This record gives sequence, structure tokens and C-alpha cells, in this order.
Amino acid sequence: MLPFQCLFSLYKNFMKLISAFFRLIRWPNLLMILITQGLFYYSLVEPVNQNGIFTHFDTFYFILFVISSLLIAAAGYIINDYFDLNIDLVNKPDTAIIDKIIKRRWAIVMHLFFSFTAILISIYIDLKSATNWLTFSNVICIFLLFGYSVSLKKKLLWGNILISSLTAWVVIVCFLIYYNSFFCDNCDSSLFQLFHNRFMRISFLYAVFAFVISLIREVVKDLEDMVGDMRFACKTMPITWGVPATKVFVAVWLVVLFVIIVIVQIYVLQFGWLWSMFYCVSLLLVPLVYTFKKLFKAQNAKDYHLLSKVIKFVMLAGLISLVFFKIYS
Repeated sequence: MLPFQCLFSLYKNFMKLISAFFRLIRWPNLLMILITQGLFYYSLVEPVNQNGIFTHFDTFYFILFVISSLLIAAAGYIINDYFDLNIDLVNKPDTAIIDKIIKRRWAIVMHLFFSFTAILISIYIDLKSATNWLTFSNVICIFLLFGYSVSLKKKLLWGNILISSLTAWVVIVCFLIYYNSFFCDNCDSSLFQLFHNRFMRISFLYAVFAFVISLIREVVKDLEDMVGDMRFACKTMPITWGVPATKVFVAVWLVVLFVIIVIVQIYVLQFGWLWSMFYCVSLLLVPLVYTFKKLFKAQNAKDYHLLSKVIKFVMLAGLISLVFFKIYS
């Protein structure tokens, strides 16, 4: 029985390590990036081939690009937990991973491995396609995520705006990759120009949505983590402005996002997009109203954590709504 017990113990420890690894790289957030960029291609890029519009950027390169995006995000989450170890031991002692399950040196090794692999993939894409800027862009993202983890996340608004901008970049970078790669093969030139303009509007609409909803969630997370942040002299919004002012800030952006979604739905309703309207009302507007109502009643980390989860659901539901552009194309 002893060998069996040893094997079982090794298996149990291995599975514990694997589980910790996936929690460390925030696999649900990586899945959200994968869904966003995958739906961007499926809903906005792939359908145009039916209209005589094609792209020089092959699907194979796009798959590699998505992999590089996931690696950069994973590296960012790892280095964030590396520098946040002491704060996490206060705010989330039961879920801390670095030094409890995965040693700090291995966290650094994984961060470097993921980052360099993403850069190598980017170099390959630049050499084989016509992008020429992806490597530079990804290197900048890696350094920004590192700077956020080291310093910027502790400063008033800077960290929130950076993460929100990088969230929007997940959409914008897809737009930039494809915008100048489309070409017309025996298609109507006016149709091609119409498609270009529509592609730009939709891309930036979702980038704005990603930025605003991410900013809201980042500030709510600051409210949730206020106890640990105060202990380590972080200058987040709740600590610097106070909780009431921070709640007003979040409420204003909730209203802005609500109004944007309503305007968009009124616009698409004229094209008969009824299912889009039902989807957005039930999965976007109703949760936003719920968040607004509960925001001013929230008192502790548990309350703010619930709001953060609701906001994350709205973010995912909003990004999934890209599929309607495939359905109604």
C-alpha cells in the first residue's frame, strides 16, 4: 500500500500545483480575452469574405497573435501577484498562491518565459505578415504591466486608467491588425468603403465599452481591497478621496455606460435587431441597474466583491454581444 499512497500523494500535490497555476494566471480572465478576440474575428472579419472583401492577415497569424495576447496577460497576472504578495496576505489570505504553493523564483521564471515567448511569436508574425509593429506593441504592454505591478497600481487613478486602457487595447489591437489588411477583389468600391467605416465604428464602440466597464470594476476592486491597500500606503481612490466620493465616481460611469448602451440599442432597433435588444436589456442594463442600486448600500469587502462579480459578468456579456454582428450580417 505504501507505493500506492506515495503515488496518490504525488498526484494530489501535482493537481494542487496545477490548480494553483491556473488561478495564478487568472484563467477566467484569459478566457475572456480569448472570447473577445475570437468573436472579433468570427463576427467582424470572417463574414466579409462573402462580399468579395479579403484580408492579407491569415487566420494562422491571428491564432498566433491571440496566443501571444494570452501569454502577455498571464505574465502580467503572475508579476502582479509577485509584487502584491504582502497585500494579498491581508486582503485574500485564503487564496494567496505565491510563496504558499508556488515559490517566488518560479513565478519570476514563468513571467519571463511567457513574456519572451510572446515576443518571439510577435517577431515571427511581423516577419511573416505586413504588421511590422506588433513586437513593439507587445513589448510596451509587457513593460506597462510590469510598471503597473511595481508602482502604478498604488497611485491614484493611474493604475485604474492603465488597466482599463489595456483592456480596451485587447479590441483595438485586433482592429489595427485588420484595418489596413483588407482588400477588395471585384467588389463594389462604395461597399468596401462602407464596410471600412462600419468596421471602425464597431471596433471603437467595443473598445470604449471595454474601457468604461473595466474602469468601473477596477475602482470597485479598490473599494474591496481598501484594508490591505491602506496598510501598505497605497494611494487608491477610496483611500485618497474617501469611500463616498469613490462611490459617486463609480455611479457616474455606470450611468454613462447605461446611456451608451441604450443609445446603441435604439439605433440598431431600426434595423430589426430585436434579439440584440432583449439580450442587452436583460444581460447588460438590468445588471447595471442592480449594481447602481447596491453600490451605495455596500459596506464591506464581501459586498464589493459581489458587485465586482456582477460587473465582470456585464463585461463578458457585453463582449459576447459581438456575435450579433455575425447573426445579422
